Amino acid sequence: MNLDIIDKLVRAMEREELDALVLLSPENFAYATGFIVPSQPILRWRHAAVVVTRDGRSALLAVDMEATTVRDREPGTDLRVWAEFENNAMPVLADLLRDLGLGSSRVGIETGYMPARDADALRKLLPTVRWEAADGLLDRLRMVKTPRELDVLRRVSRITDTAIREAFMSVKTGDTEMDLAGAVTAGLYRLGAEHFRLLIVATGERSRLPNVGPTDRKLRRGDLIRLEVFGVLQGYHAGVCRTGAVQEPSAEAERIWANFVGCRDLLSERIREGASSAQVYRDFLVKFGELGYDPISFVGHGIGLFLHEEPYLGSVGDWTLEEGMVLGVEPLVYGPEFGLQMKDVVVVTADGAERLSDVTDTDSLLIVP
Repeated sequence: MNLDIIDKLVRAMEREELDALVLLSPENFAYATGFIVPSQPILRWRHAAVVVTRDGRSALLAVDMEATTVRDREPGTDLRVWAEFENNAMPVLADLLRDLGLGSSRVGIETGYMPARDADALRKLLPTVRWEAADGLLDRLRMVKTPRELDVLRRVSRITDTAIREAFMSVKTGDTEMDLAGAVTAGLYRLGAEHFRLLIVATGERSRLPNVGPTDRKLRRGDLIRLEVFGVLQGYHAGVCRTGAVQEPSAEAERIWANFVGCRDLLSERIREGASSAQVYRDFLVKFGELGYDPISFVGHGIGLFLHEEPYLGSVGDWTLEEGMVLGVEPLVYGPEFGLQMKDVVVVTADGAERLSDVTDTDSLLIVP
């Protein structure tokens, strides 16, 4: 178990007067344990859960197919196993809650993740439990990272940045988007990532498309290349994007990139403890507006156990930034014929934003020969 997170959960339960929390989503399971049950995000009916009580006890629920993996990762924790083809996850979870003395308690649970049929079954099995939606509470707790979480995010950010930089260095004119994809994914695993999500390789006229995967399109002189990927380590994501040009960039691409560098430096100063997220976005719009391109509705978002988390630096909502929040910050342009993007992972400090994806020099576009 991640004892730093268990301590945060216990303190939150004391404030909210909850007797226990049931963490059901893959992200919040990983929040408490440090790992994701491999098939849970793919086969959502394979429920896994962490139960944490206000006095600091913890226990686990896992499907029979994954029981050996969970026991191997948490050998000293009480584990209850349910049988997939008997469909008895809720009865086993109910028995676990009773055994922990929670049969008539106030329990927080992820109502936004739990299927309605399972929620109904659990209510019937434990009719005297007072269920409370805990989604918002967990979202708030996850916004500010502990020192251990920051260490994981720093490692995976550097792994991801390095893999992208090396992928750019490995290709040349005439190679394909698939060649880039193969290089970056191989690099991620070689450097120590456990997984990756949302690989975006978009070159030439495809660079204006926001979230497309690689094709067999060949790199041609003058192409822009947008390469973004989310490396994953211990369930934590690092979204990094770099833009390059084949042989030489156009004057317009260089003009846009120079503005991005200015936006990067402005945001690094504005993103600090106590700042208003909405004001940071407004300050960004002033600098970005020099380009004459339309901005997207946000320039940054929280990142961690999910690709996008609160807080957002954007046109909707306003959060007071706190030290230890981690953000994906991404000035970008999707023009009618091309796209450019600079995305980094930063942590909020008292003095500004510390860049965690700090391997690549982003003062100029990367060049592919």
